[in-house]
Amino acid sequence: MKVLIVTYYWPPAGGPGVQRWLKFVKYLRDYGVEPVVFTADNPSYPIIDESLKKDIPEGIEVIKYPILEPNGIISKFKKGNTQKSMGFLNPNPSFIEKLMLYIRANYFIPDARMFWIKPSVKKLKKYLEDNKIDALITTGPPYSVHLIGLHLKKAMGVKWIADFRDPWTSVDYFHLLPLKKKSIKKHYELEEKVLKTADSVLMVSNHAMKKYKDTARSIDVITNGFDEDGDFATQSIVLDSKFTLTHIGMMNSERNPKKLWEVLSEISEENVDFRKDFVLRFIGKIDKTVAEDLDRSSIKNIEKVSYVPHPRAKQYQRESQLLLIVVNDYPSSKEMIPGKTFEYLQARRPILGIAPTDGDLAGIIAETNSGKVFDYDLEKAKLKEHILNLYKIYKTSGINNLTDDVSRFHRKELTKKLVTFINQTSKN
Repeated sequence: MKVLIVTYYWPPAGGPGVQRWLKFVKYLRDYGVEPVVFTADNPSYPIIDESLKKDIPEGIEVIKYPILEPNGIISKFKKGNTQKSMGFLNPNPSFIEKLMLYIRANYFIPDARMFWIKPSVKKLKKYLEDNKIDALITTGPPYSVHLIGLHLKKAMGVKWIADFRDPWTSVDYFHLLPLKKKSIKKHYELEEKVLKTADSVLMVSNHAMKKYKDTARSIDVITNGFDEDGDFATQSIVLDSKFTLTHIGMMNSERNPKKLWEVLSEISEENVDFRKDFVLRFIGKIDKTVAEDLDRSSIKNIEKVSYVPHPRAKQYQRESQLLLIVVNDYPSSKEMIPGKTFEYLQARRPILGIAPTDGDLAGIIAETNSGKVFDYDLEKAKLKEHILNLYKIYKTSGINNLTDDVSRFHRKELTKKLVTFINQTSKN
C-alpha cells in the first residue's frame, strides 16, 4: 500500500506542527505502508529544529514544491520578532500590525498559504496520473493543505483522508481574528466542503470529533503521542535538586494562568524554605504580558530558556519535579490536547494542569493518574493545598516517577491504528 501525505510542516521545521506526521511516516513501513511526502520547498517556519531530520526514514520519496510566502513580506512590517504564529497574537499591536492582520484575516482565506493550492494541485495531478496511490492524506493547519485535497478528490477521485491537527473554525485563535461576516461565512463553507467531501476525517480529540461527526462522512480520533527517547533511553536521569515546575513550549497571553502565579507568590511569601527551593522554569517563548505578571510576583527563582532541540526539551521534562501544562482559555478549550501532553506522560513526572476539568486533556490526565487539573476559575485554596502537599513529599520521601501504563500513546501504536484507518478508507 502507498499513501501520499501533503503537509506544510516537515523537517527542518520545529515545534508541534511537524511532530504528528513525521512520527507516522517514521513507522508506516513497519505496517506495510509506503509513504510519499509532498511539502513546501521554501517554507517560512517560525521554528527550525535540525535534529528532527534523523527521524525521516531512509529512502522515502519527499517531493518539495515552491510556495509563495506572504508571511515574509508581512513580517517586515512587524515589530520585534518577525516569526509570530497566528496563535501568538500581539496584545498591543501597532497600527501597521493591525492593518496587516486585517488583510491577512480577510484576504488570505483560509490562510496565508493559499497561493500554494493551485500549483500544488497541478503538480500532484500529474503525480497521481503517473503513480498508483491508495490514499491521499492532507494535514492541517494550514487549512490550505485541505483545499489541495479537496481539488484532487474532485479531479481524480482519489481516496482522501483529511487530518485536523487543530479544528478549523473552532481553533483557539479564530474568534480573535478581525474577520468580516463574509470572511467568517467563507471559512465555514470551506470547512464544511472538506468535511463532507473527504472520504474520512481524523481528529485529535473526542470533543472535536463530536462537534464534526454529523457533518463528516466518516470520522475517528487518533491522538498525538510520544516516541522513543533515542540516546536518552539508556541514560540515567537525575531529578532536579530544586522543586522545579517546568513548562515546555510557548506561553502566550491567552494561556497566562494568573491565579497560579498568585498562589505561588502567596506560598513564597509565607514559606521561606519554599521560596528558596522553588524554581519556575520556562522552555520556550514567553509573551510579554506573562513576563510582566511574573516580574510583579513574589516568585524568586524563574528560569527562562529559549527554544531548545527536541531531545533536550524531553530531557528537561524528565529531570523536572513537576510539569506544567496550560490550555488557552477559549470557547474551544475542552477539545484541546496540547501535543506536549503525551511527552509529559512519557516523562513520568506529575503534571499540574490549568484547563477545563471536563475537557479531553483532563480526561487523559485522570485516566493515566498522571497529575491534577484545575479549571481557570480555580479555587486558590485548593490549588495551594495541592502544591504544598507535593512540596511536602518532595522534602520528605521525594516525588517518585508515575507508574501507570501509557504505552497506548506510543507513536508506533498510534501508527498501527492509523494503518487500520487507512485500510478501511481505501477499501470503502
